[in-house]
Order: sequence, then C-alpha cells, then structure tokens
Amino acid sequence: MVAVADPVNERGLDILRASAECEVVYAAGNPARLAQVLPRAHALLVRSETKVTDAMMAQAPALRVIGRAGMGVDNIDVEAATRRGIAVMNTPGGNTVSAAEQAIALLLALVRRIPWASESMRRGEWDRKKFGGSELRGKILGLVGLGRIGSHVATVARALGMDVLAHDPFLSEARAAELGVTLLPLDDLLARADAISLHVPATEETKNLLDRRRLGLLKKTAVLINTARGGVLDETALLEAVNAGTIAGAALDVFAQEPLPADSPLRKSDRILLTPHLAASTAEAQERVSMEICRSVREALLTGVIGDAVNIPGLSAEVVTRLRPLLDLGRALGRLAAGISPGRLEAIDVQYGGTDEDAPRPAALATIEGALSTIGVGPVSMVNALALAEGRGIRVSRGMGKPEKGFETTLSVKVRTDQRTTRVVGAVFGDRASRVILIDEFAVDVPPGGYVIVVKNRDVPGVIGQVGTAIGEAHINIGAYHVARKDHEALALIAVDQQPEPRLLEQLAGLKEVLEVRLANLAE
Repeated sequence: MVAVADPVNERGLDILRASAECEVVYAAGNPARLAQVLPRAHALLVRSETKVTDAMMAQAPALRVIGRAGMGVDNIDVEAATRRGIAVMNTPGGNTVSAAEQAIALLLALVRRIPWASESMRRGEWDRKKFGGSELRGKILGLVGLGRIGSHVATVARALGMDVLAHDPFLSEARAAELGVTLLPLDDLLARADAISLHVPATEETKNLLDRRRLGLLKKTAVLINTARGGVLDETALLEAVNAGTIAGAALDVFAQEPLPADSPLRKSDRILLTPHLAASTAEAQERVSMEICRSVREALLTGVIGDAVNIPGLSAEVVTRLRPLLDLGRALGRLAAGISPGRLEAIDVQYGGTDEDAPRPAALATIEGALSTIGVGPVSMVNALALAEGRGIRVSRGMGKPEKGFETTLSVKVRTDQRTTRVVGAVFGDRASRVILIDEFAVDVPPGGYVIVVKNRDVPGVIGQVGTAIGEAHINIGAYHVARKDHEALALIAVDQQPEPRLLEQLAGLKEVLEVRLANLAE
C-alpha cells in the first residue's frame, strides 16, 4: 500500500494505480487519514510539506520506501530511515529546468525592479525614474554550487552574455571548462560577482554558508538569489546588509522557516523580492517528478530494485536492475549460510567471482541482508544491512576474483559463528537462472528458493528412506531431494513445499545415522 501524504501529480499516481498489486491511499491535507493508514503503508509519497520524522516512521512498521517528489530530502530524517532499513528516494533531475528558470527569472525581476514597478502601476502611478534597472549582459554571475540546476543556470546566463564564476569543491576543472565557467574559492567569488545565485543542499556543512562575514565581501552593487534551500543563508545578516546598503538587493524563494511567518522582517524590505518556494512549481516539473518517483516506488515495491536511493549512495537503479539475479542469489546464500550455521554470527565474507566491477558491493549488501534476516535482525534491507551488522560486532568483508572452476559468475559466502565456519557458493547462469553449487566441501546442485531441510549423515544405506518416510508422514511434500557424498559422509538438501514443524526436525535429528539437521528458508 502506498500512502500519499502531499499533493502529487495524478499522472504519476496513475502509474501506481495501473499495477494491481499497488493500493494507493490519498491522504494529502488529511493528517487523521494519514495516521490511520500509516500502519499498513509499504511506501510513503511526500513533497516538501510533510516532515517525515522518526516518530512517523515508527507508526509504519511495514514501510520500505519513502519517495520524495522533488530534489531535496531535508524534510525526511534520512538517518532514522536508514536505521530502519527504509530506502529514501527522490527525483534530483526532475526540477532542474524549472528551478534554474526560477533563479534566472528572479534575477531579471530583481535587477529590472519589475515587481515594484508593477505594484506602482496598480496604484495608478507612472514613475519611470524610480524603477530604472541594469542589464545582465557583461556582468559577472557567481554560482555557489554547480550541480544539475547550477549548471543549467550557467548555460542560460552565458546565453544572456554574462561571465560565470563558480564555487563547487566537488567539481573538476574539466567539467567547469565544459560549462564555460571559472572555478574560484568561495570568498574570491563573492568579492568579484555582480550577482550570486545559491545552488547547494541543506547540510551541516552548508548551514549559514553565507554568514555575516561572507555577506560583507559582496560589492555594494551586488544582488543575491537563493532558490536552493533555506538555512544556507543567514537571513538576519542579509536583511541588515540590504538595509545598510552594503548590498543592492536579494531575491529569496526559500527560507529557514517555511511558511515564512507573516511578521517576518524580510516582508518589509522594499529591496528583497520574495516568492513562496516556487522553484519547482511548474506544471511540467510537477508531472515529471511525480512520474519519476512513482516509477521508482513501483519498482522498489514490486521488484525490490532500490537503486538511486539517497541512503545507498553510488548504487544506481541501472546497476541494481542489471545485477538483480546476482542479488537474489546473494540473499538466498546469506540465508542458507546463516540458517545452517549454529551459534552466534561473528563474521561474513562475500567473494564475487566474475567480471562486473559494479557487483561486489551490492552483492555483499544483499548477502548480509539475507544472513541477518535469518537470525532475526530486522527490519533489514540493503539500506541498513551493513550498519546493522557492524552495530552487532559482525565483521564484514568482500572481494572480487575469479569464479569457481567451470562457471562464469559465482558468489561465495563464508559465515563464521562462535561454533564453526560454513561456506556456501552459488552460480548465476545466463540472465536469470541460479543454483547453489557448493556447501563446504560438498558439491550440490539445487535452486536457491523455498524451505530447504539440510541433513548431514553417515553415508550408509537406508538413511534416504528413513528421512523421506518421516517427512511424508508429516504430510509435507518433497519438491527435490539432492544428495552429495564425501569422505563417508553425505549431505542432503531437501526442498519442501511448506515450513516443517520443529518436532519433525527433532525427529530427523534423532535418526541413528544422522549427524545434524538444519532448516533454511531461502525465499523470505
């Protein structure tokens, strides 16, 4: 079930509704309805209005995905979501054009004094001298942040004849050259620019990035535009600078407190242009971000693909989709290894054998997820698997090397407990098929799914019959019975159609020649 907490464009919601497996409950503007449906929600859709707190997530024990129809996620407690294994997704590219155009529109409106001239005309005045402006051509634009939006602003500004400077510690000189901009330290940029436009996220590092000291570096003729996030600019210091005439003006679309209080001093300045967080408020942007996030949420719920989640950085949807058979195998191997290993889990080692350099990390995360789900750690997903393991003192390692002999792509999982070490290996065939091919030194060949009873016994006649008879008398159907033999011992993997009762496992363990019986659920 998908709970919709904020207004989201219907084109996107129709994508979810088209899937019979998805129930969409619209609760935007209705907190009581939202509180009612959260306990059943598997996904939560928001924009910027709803604050997704840890307390809210605690009301939604089944929640797997939070989708933000927009670029930022500052209204979502991402740390709490990660801890709970909830994927947080957004649409960083959906608002690019709209947000960039808003920044340029505010800049033009500010330097040409358009809003104030319009208000003057509505009062019946005709004062051409009072609202004289200045051109942008030949001026210097300083961009603080040169991501998607900042880059588009740079392109438009250059088309207007502006020279563009930028500060972005994460941008290469080569990329800056492609965009036709010059990279500078922040203080140098602020001192040289005629107009400054902010395009940085709201983080601890960017909080009050433009404080009183840095605002004091601006030219008296400079103007400042903020369409990024509230809090990256010291609004009190800005108002003081504008009122003192140390900068020429500002245009703000975002604020430290939203909605902006009715008595905010910012509203009283005739040199500060204010808009109510409109950067993404175009029909095109709202439709685009809605469709993008709803597709991502649908994929996450129906296929488990959570690539591009902001709390699994560097793991794209393309990689997760391509590696899905390997990830499914990893989860199954993790469950199998942990399920057949008695004792307290101490370490997990995952070795990928193949040629895909993107594979080791996601394969390890999926395997850890599978192992932890077996030992009752949860909720667990690829989002929080590593943190949960490390938090419990479980040592995790991974590597990449050659596949097992005779196979193109394999995954080896070694689990160490306080009692023993177990190694299981699986292989992927073609696009989808996979098999478990090795358990310790026993060569096996079984599909990684469903309930599997693992029986280790002395390799003597009669054991298969005794085990099969006991399972049949428990009215459980056997789907497959695979036996591997080595050094006078045998290992049987018995796929059954339903979860056996503990008393059956005890009965099997009590058979004369049986050494050990374990149960693994490879399909959870």
